[in-house]
Parts: sequence; structure tokens; C-alpha cells
Amino acid sequence: MSFSADTKKELCRSEFTVNRYLYAECYGMLLFCKRFSPKEILFNIESHSVAVHFSQLVSSGFGVITEQSSALTGRHGGSKLFTVTVPIKSDCEKIYKYYGYTGKEVSRRINRAVLEDEDCVALFLRGAFLSCGFVNNPQKEYHLEFSVPYKNLCSDLIKVISEVDQLSYTLKVVERKGSYIAYLKDSEQISDFLAYVGASIASMNLIEAKILKGIRNDANRKANSEVANIKKTVAAAMQQIAAIEKIRDTVGLESLNDDLRQLAQLRLDNPDLSLRALGEMLVPPISRSGVNHRMNRLLELGK
Repeated sequence: MSFSADTKKELCRSEFTVNRYLYAECYGMLLFCKRFSPKEILFNIESHSVAVHFSQLVSSGFGVITEQSSALTGRHGGSKLFTVTVPIKSDCEKIYKYYGYTGKEVSRRINRAVLEDEDCVALFLRGAFLSCGFVNNPQKEYHLEFSVPYKNLCSDLIKVISEVDQLSYTLKVVERKGSYIAYLKDSEQISDFLAYVGASIASMNLIEAKILKGIRNDANRKANSEVANIKKTVAAAMQQIAAIEKIRDTVGLESLNDDLRQLAQLRLDNPDLSLRALGEMLVPPISRSGVNHRMNRLLELGK
């Protein structure tokens, strides 16, 4: 099961003790479903849990009959598409009018009067996410989106989210295949949104994935840095050894003063050691900068 499906399944476990909260979540699911009119209510989703949850909300909230069906989507993997309908027209009219619509509206918009308080806003956004939202697996990338069929409705949704104190950010929008995609890419914003609508486990899983990804990236950076340093040290040591061998094979190491001869012999005997380690082996020991100074003299003599 995907991270998005798990998140929606978590949200569907919630139970309501206050009717206005039930109506608020139901409103979010209805407004962003495939068809919402006084003649027809049709809700499509690839999650069985969400389909059952929607059916229960509508039935218990409005006392109406719903019908459920399923069919293969034809996509790769043979996933199912679950459909919930309200088959009786008078029931559709009752639900439509409850949320303040007449059927004469030019486009689908959010009726802010239905959202009585901040808790209702949170549950409305939960319903919207259940209906048309998606969140990517945070181990791959950070991405949360709403796929909205109407431009004005998408703008209304973005405005509602931007006005929430705990969120207060504006989603970006792109048009894709006739729908308007409002999305977030920031991990903290996605985590905040999930927590706000009640998906606390998904929010914590996202934070955990981010921490693990950060630790893994830090470890990779350190490993890459250490490899680069080793390569640099080896390349420098090979250059130094080549210079010392040239001196040995021409004028001989005996021609060097005691300080340079001791360092030259140490480098030949220890090709993998750093300058600092070589300095600690000298008698008396000297600093890395001191070793570097002497090594530069050997390099010049080698030339």
C-alpha cells in the first residue's frame, strides 16, 4: 500500500461526536468529488476505505441511501475504482441545498458560511484531501497535491489554506490534463498540513523519513569528503616520492642535510601517511606546516 493510501486510511478511522464536524468533512468530500449537483452525486476513488467512509458520512449525516460499486480501472496493475452514488434525486437536492447551493451556480465554489469555526475548516480540508488529494512517499520526494477540476474552486481552496494560522502558506498551481493541481514541495509544510487535518502518524513518518534522509546524506557527504581527501593525499605522496627517488638516483640522499634526509626516508618508507603523521615520527617531532615546508624543498630539489 502506498504512503498516500495509508494516510487516507488513517484519516478514515476518525469518529465524530459533533454533527457540524461530520458535515464539514462530508462537505469537503462532496465539493471535490466527480459530480455534485441537485440531480446527481457521484464519488469516485481508488481507495475502498475512503469510499466506505464517504458512504457512512453521507448516510449518517443526511439519512439517505447510497449505492456502492467497483470496477477495474484498466491501469497497469489492475487497480480498482470504487464508486459511491446517491441514487434518489430528492436526496441529492436535500444535500445540495443544505450546503447553500441552488443549482443555478455558474461554477463550483466554496461556501464559507458552512465552515463555522477553525475545527470545521480543518475537517473540510481533510475531506478535500480524501476526495482529490495525494501525498508522495517522503523517502522518494516531498510532494502533496490536490487535483481540482475547476479553476475557481482551486483558487478558493488555496485561499482557505493560506488563511489557516497553523499553515499560512500559498500552494502553487499548475494545469494538468484539464485539472488544476495545487501542490506543496516543502517537507515541513506537508508535515504541518497532515498534522492539521488529523493524519498525525503520517506526519511523524514524514518527519522520521526526513531525519533519516538527512543522516544518510550527511554520511554520504562525509564519506565522499574522506575519499576525496585520501585521493588528494595519495596524489601528493606519489609526487613527493617521485621527487625523492629522483634525488636518490642522481646525487643521492646522502647529499641532503639531516632534516631533509630523515623526512625523505620516512616518506619512502611510509607512502600512505599524511604530513601530520610524518611530522609526529620525526626526531624531534615537528608540525604539519614544518613538514610541508621541508617537503616543498625536496620537491624543488627533485625538479
